[in-house]
Amino acid sequence: MVRGLLLTSNLPQLQNLIKRDPVSYKEEFLQQWHHYNSIREIFAINPDEQAHHFAELVTFISQVATCYPKETALFPAQLSALLLESYNVLSMDTRKTIVQNLVMLRNKNVISSIDLMKTLFPLLPQTSSSTLRGFIRKTILNDIKTANLRTKNHKLNNAVQAMLFGMIERGLSAEVVGDKGKTKMLAASSDSRKHGDEAMWAIILSKELWRKGIWRDAKTVAIIAQGCFHPVIKAQSASLHFFLGDQEEEEDSDDEEQDIDVKSLQHKREVNKKTRSGDKKLRKQMKEAKKKSQQKNDDVSTNFSALQLLRDPQTFGEKLYDILHNHDKKFSLEHKILIMQLLSRIMGSHKLCVLGFYTYIVKYLFHKQLRIPSILVCLAQSVHDLTPPDAVTPVIRKLAQEFVHPGVANEVIAAGINSIREICRRQPWAMEEDLLSDLIEYRKSKDKQVVSASRGLLRLYREVNPGMLKKRERGKEATMSVSGGAQPLPYGHGPEAAVDIEGLSLLEDHFKVLENGKEEDDSDNEDDWKGWEVESDSSSDSESEGWIEVSDDENENLVISDSEDEGEDKPMAEAQVEKKISTLATTKILTPADFVLLNSLRTSATASTSTSKNKRKAEPDASTQTDEFISENDILGPRKKAKADYEERMASIRAGREGREKFGSQKGKQNKAAPSSSTNREKARNKPIMMIMNSSAVKGKKKASLRDKQRKLRAHITKSKQSHH
Repeated sequence: MVRGLLLTSNLPQLQNLIKRDPVSYKEEFLQQWHHYNSIREIFAINPDEQAHHFAELVTFISQVATCYPKETALFPAQLSALLLESYNVLSMDTRKTIVQNLVMLRNKNVISSIDLMKTLFPLLPQTSSSTLRGFIRKTILNDIKTANLRTKNHKLNNAVQAMLFGMIERGLSAEVVGDKGKTKMLAASSDSRKHGDEAMWAIILSKELWRKGIWRDAKTVAIIAQGCFHPVIKAQSASLHFFLGDQEEEEDSDDEEQDIDVKSLQHKREVNKKTRSGDKKLRKQMKEAKKKSQQKNDDVSTNFSALQLLRDPQTFGEKLYDILHNHDKKFSLEHKILIMQLLSRIMGSHKLCVLGFYTYIVKYLFHKQLRIPSILVCLAQSVHDLTPPDAVTPVIRKLAQEFVHPGVANEVIAAGINSIREICRRQPWAMEEDLLSDLIEYRKSKDKQVVSASRGLLRLYREVNPGMLKKRERGKEATMSVSGGAQPLPYGHGPEAAVDIEGLSLLEDHFKVLENGKEEDDSDNEDDWKGWEVESDSSSDSESEGWIEVSDDENENLVISDSEDEGEDKPMAEAQVEKKISTLATTKILTPADFVLLNSLRTSATASTSTSKNKRKAEPDASTQTDEFISENDILGPRKKAKADYEERMASIRAGREGREKFGSQKGKQNKAAPSSSTNREKARNKPIMMIMNSSAVKGKKKASLRDKQRKLRAHITKSKQSHH
């Protein structure tokens, strides 16, 4: 009885004894367990009463839950229900204690990761404490990272991704609340605010898992793509920034491990004292550096852009345009430019045709429009070689009317011609001959920006379609190509016609390898031995027959040469072999599993070709160059530095004064209590020699007698001796 009373008042001691011998102290544990149940019922009615004692009991039971699994089977579910149902009533310390104990139970494998996630995800939008919110976020990320450390935990990933999908989808049916004008002033309801916070946290966690390389699949991209259509502007903007690549700039440098400098390690080893422990540390660090470099190479080879992993890019682009068009008055210009940037990049990378976008963007094509360089970039990126020229021609005409005329500045003319050039680089047939001749005449301008832009347009059409230029403007090479009969491909015609499914020959070769492997395993096949016998008979017969007659047609293909350099031409001849056309699609019905295998073979083939050691650097193709994203500098062109105004000059002056005690010269003011100038003696010492050549002091020294010089030298020596003593 005395032992029970003592242990009841000292829970840490009882916890230590139970971990050592759970069987002997089971009665004391059951006593505390019943005490916990009674306090839990009281706590559910009045959370403020005995909150501290309840937190101690929860911590105690969590520590010893592995010793009594049957008795504490319902304990994690009780804590989860208490958090989810009475979260707003609980105190901050109680919330933190319960969450920490749930994480402890997960670390001891008392509960699964899925059960923990089901409890922690709803707490993120409700928590007002930044400390607890950061702890929950870190716990979720670390748990998923640990589960996917060696191999992918598909069960956990699918469950968490389903939760994130649900957090975003719950608020999609609400009304769009814009960030402009009266729509911004409207107070959102509590439900819409709650759903917006949930969606925001789902997007944040998905972006963080993508950035850390834990999730790099199409499901993660689909979760964030769903956030692009959320009615809450904050969640929508975060999703748009992810696809635009802005999240890379927000990486936390603390989370990322610094790279190991191999050269500095080797240098330290050469300079410092040589010991066995130092050699061991160096080998360990070199091994870690090699492992990290291999992981980086693997990540680069298997990493795809998020835009390329969209499941249905056409539907995604059309939904983006519908949001942009239907809610045009609710969104601010900054948010509309974000949507236009993402839409244009998807249209350019996937070669989509959203023709309504070109009619929508025309109303922003004015040289006085705010953020006009970004809008011109969006317009140029959205055009590709499959865009109908009829849809782009009115846009080019509008650009020429608004930007290219004598009534605007030279910078505006250069930006207009550069934007037209970028559009025509992707779709040359959208240009009209009369307009092209007018734009080329600007190469005679006196402004360098305009001349550079006009010459760039001229060079472009000399390459892609010199027939639209006048004869004197084509140049030598373009004139020779036109006279030789070379014609550009019209719109809709490709350089090579599609003859089969891309990569189908890889699948056919894979099936042949599998069939050959089965045949090799069956070594006792009689047909194989028969083949060998027939081969031996035919060879013996041919030897007995003597000479074999060869026709004259076959002799024409026979070339005999003594040159030793023939072997170097064989790889070139093999490279010129025609592309193999697979007949698998005509002999077999491909199943979905075959298409999955085809995609994996195609991915592995591209990865092997990109990482091959003996591969030469391929020349950049014009088709790949046009698919790259452009920047505002490509539209604005080279610019000379503008003259700074009064505010900019004063700002630079103030920046230069920072960190200085007093403005002006610092001469003679160092190491002094009070600022003062230099003394007359210091000034005389630093005078130029030509100023004192004719002074009385210098002339007196020159005219002094030998006796005077000796007296002065002796006095100087005596004074210096006295100063030392």
